[in-house]
Amino acid sequence: MTLPIPMPARLLGAALLLACAAPLAAAAPKPLQDTLEQRLAACTACHQAKERGDAYFPRIAGKPAGYLYNQLRNFREGRRKYPMMTYMTEHLPDAYLQEIAQYFSEQHPPYPAPRPGSATPAMVERGRVLALQGDPARNVPACVACHGERLTGVAPAIPGLVGLPRDYINAQFGAWRNKARRAHAPDCMAEITARLSDADVAAVSGWLAAQTADAAIPPAAAIARPLPIACGSAPDEGGKP
Repeated sequence: MTLPIPMPARLLGAALLLACAAPLAAAAPKPLQDTLEQRLAACTACHQAKERGDAYFPRIAGKPAGYLYNQLRNFREGRRKYPMMTYMTEHLPDAYLQEIAQYFSEQHPPYPAPRPGSATPAMVERGRVLALQGDPARNVPACVACHGERLTGVAPAIPGLVGLPRDYINAQFGAWRNKARRAHAPDCMAEITARLSDADVAAVSGWLAAQTADAAIPPAAAIARPLPIACGSAPDEGGKP
C-alpha cells in the first residue's frame, strides 16, 4: 500500500521544480540576426563554403556573380533540372537572386588539396590537351579559350573549372548530353559536349580535377573576344543573355 506523501514534502518538491524552471523562464531566446548570411543558411547547408563539393553540391564560393545569377535563373525557369533547387528558387525575384549571387561571389575560403585520381598517363595527357589546346579536328575549343588562362573563370558570367570534383564535372557533361541542363541559346556547352566522346569527357574531367586551385586567384576580368564558339550565357556583344 502506498502511503500519502506528507504535505511539507509536496511543498518542497513544488519549490524545487519552480527553482529549476526559473532560470529557463528568465533566459529569453536570442532573436536571429536578419543578415543575408543567416538567410542563406539553407544554401550553405549543402554548398558548404569550406568544402570542395561533390557530384551533387559543388562549391559555389568565388564563382563570378553573373554566372551564379544565371544558374539560379536557369533552375527557376526549368533550364536546369534539380527539384530541390527549383523549389528553393521558384518564388524568388531577380533582385534577390542577384543579391544571393553577389554574396557567394565574394566568399573566398581556401580550397582543399586535389584528391588522387586513377587516370592513366595517356588519359591525363589527353585531358591536358583538350583543356589547353582543344581538338580542332572535332571543332572543340580549348577550355582556357572561354574559362580563362588559369581556368578560374571570367567575370561576369563564365565559371571557373579548377577546384571542381571529377564526379561533378562528369555529371554536368552528362546533364548537357541528356538535356537535363540547358543554358541560354546558343547553348555552347551542349554543342561542345555533343562533339566529345565519353573517353574525352573522362580525360578532361580527370585532368581538371587534378589541378591545384588557389582561392587567392580571382576570375579573370576579361578574355579575348570573340569567343571561339557563340555562347548565349556570355554573348560577345555584352548584352544580357
